[in-house]
Amino acid sequence: MTIELQQKDLLAVSCDLLVVNLFRGATKPAGATGVVDKALGGAISALIEEDGFEGNVGQSLVFPTFGKIKAKKVAIVGLGEKKVFDADAVRKLGGYIVKVAEKARAKSVVTILHGAGIGGLDPRMSAQSLVEGMYLSSYRFHQYHGKLRKSDAERAIKSVVICETDVRASKAAVEGLERGTALASATSFARDLVNHPSSHMAPADLVEAAKSLVGKGVTVKVMDAAEMKRKKMNAALAVARGSDHPPFGVHLSYKPRGAKKIIALVGKAVTFDSGGLSIKPADAMMDMKCDMGGAAAVLGAFKAIAALKPNVEVHGIFLAVENMPGGNAYRPGDVVTAMDGTTIEILNTDAEGRVTLADALSYAKTLEPDVIIDLATLTGACIVALGQDIAGMMTNDTKLAQRLLDASKESGEPLWELPLYAPYADHVKSKIADIKNIGMRGQAGSISAAMFLKPFVGDTPWAHLDIAGPAYIERETRPDVPFGGTGYGVRLLMKYLAKL
Repeated sequence: MTIELQQKDLLAVSCDLLVVNLFRGATKPAGATGVVDKALGGAISALIEEDGFEGNVGQSLVFPTFGKIKAKKVAIVGLGEKKVFDADAVRKLGGYIVKVAEKARAKSVVTILHGAGIGGLDPRMSAQSLVEGMYLSSYRFHQYHGKLRKSDAERAIKSVVICETDVRASKAAVEGLERGTALASATSFARDLVNHPSSHMAPADLVEAAKSLVGKGVTVKVMDAAEMKRKKMNAALAVARGSDHPPFGVHLSYKPRGAKKIIALVGKAVTFDSGGLSIKPADAMMDMKCDMGGAAAVLGAFKAIAALKPNVEVHGIFLAVENMPGGNAYRPGDVVTAMDGTTIEILNTDAEGRVTLADALSYAKTLEPDVIIDLATLTGACIVALGQDIAGMMTNDTKLAQRLLDASKESGEPLWELPLYAPYADHVKSKIADIKNIGMRGQAGSISAAMFLKPFVGDTPWAHLDIAGPAYIERETRPDVPFGGTGYGVRLLMKYLAKL
């Protein structure tokens, strides 16, 4: 699907489907919708009344034009309440447009710059959000399909034209279109990484994904097991011992001239999590290919960084391992020593993500960044607390928290702050080592996991994002997020970096 902006009148472009909109509570078509209604002799007004169209979010009404205008069909899509209309509403609208067009079997679509001038939205942000929604909604993962891939390709939308006649608005909208395209492409890249089965996304494959991003200011350093051992990353190496796939460490760097801030992004990169010797039930293993969703988000962010070039120095770090049972697997009761010298008592080998992050965060801290942000599919407790749609955030810095919450709202990737409650550090105190890798049974699992991680960042401003819920979904709750890997975090991180 191609999306372009043209400075043309809406009615002057031939297409299979022309898409306009209507707010909830509107008594009659206005703006572009009114123009189309007039050209159709009031057909939209009549159909709205006859069909009881209320303009609810995602509600649609499609009808043929019978040759009265150049479009073969017209679709009216509901926008919901005008007072709550924002950038994410435009993003969802883009997704609904794709859904409606696919259902109508339209190959060519013409629409308008929805939302510009409403609720503080400028043409640039409107275009960016609209394009993100369209591309993300059209995402399909077909690498392992045969007939279905061909069927989907036959139904796919070929082109979308956004019409805008105002010269200044058009110029700003083109910039937004380019940014939205880059962000959607980066998110789709992350989605692909998560959606591949673990047989095709082992630690070495994550390394290749990182290498594919080299260029346009991005460099990569790869650490094999021997190098990790020299750096005393014994915690991550312990997790990897049960697998036939060797571990790797990856350090991506982007250093623009004149950058005044250094940000380290750290991702959990367990390419498959069987639970190790503390093996998971069969049902709990079925989607464990997604346990590298944090690393996928970091890689997606670097794809976007190469395209959008924020004026901030960024480092991306992950330690890729597979957690498997085996004759050499680490055991419950073992004590391992992390890179910074902290000793960790292993009481459950299925709490492996935090053990690998101990070394990844320790390594990030050696870079002396201004901020560390980690993303990890870390705890089932976070899904219990916040559900599938929302990631949990725990942080030692209130300013960082607010910036990430703002970025979350604008990017459409929900985030909720949980307390980094100091007394819960006792939950991870060990009787035979510095800390243990599980907390109190049935109590504050997400927070105790964060308390485990906290010592490895020291005084560095840090935010831990537990993305166990939204990194991989099995039911669609919004039109721009289909089943499977979501690429959660890519756009949130980029919004945060852009505001620096």
